Amino acid sequence: PVLAGMNGSAIENFTCVIYNIFLMNCTWQAGRDAPADTQYFLYWQKSIEDNQMECELYIKDENRRNVGCIFQNVSIGIEKAYFLVNGSSKDSLIQFYDEYIDLYKIEKLMPPSNITVNCDEIKNDCIIQWQQPQISHSNKDMCFKYEINIKYK
Repeated sequence: PVLAGMNGSAIENFTCVIYNIFLMNCTWQAGRDAPADTQYFLYWQKSIEDNQMECELYIKDENRRNVGCIFQNVSIGIEKAYFLVNGSSKDSLIQFYDEYIDLYKIEKLMPPSNITVNCDEIKNDCIIQWQQPQISHSNKDMCFKYEINIKYK
């Protein structure tokens, strides 16, 4: 059966974020009814053509249980990525958790760089310029809206 395993043993609160252009951090919590010896393993697949990859750098909790993963050299494609977290225990079967995620939706963007402000007191105006932050996916020009908050001294 699709949901084979003990109820409440699958992970909870799975979340991933991409940051610094090519790093991805995924975290989760152990299932509330999972046996104490349960260990979880994360696999992901960027697209249907790609091979499934297991996490190489797990984040562990105080009980040495895997509760997260850091992936390096992540690139964002146009397809949804597939994530699978399964678990094992010597006492019982553990339910798996899976999810499809649009990677571009979980990218935490860097702030703009090289911000310059040039004010002309005679004309009573200012020119503010910046460079768009680097991002990892292709729809670069469609993603950005900026808000400028000016505070007078």
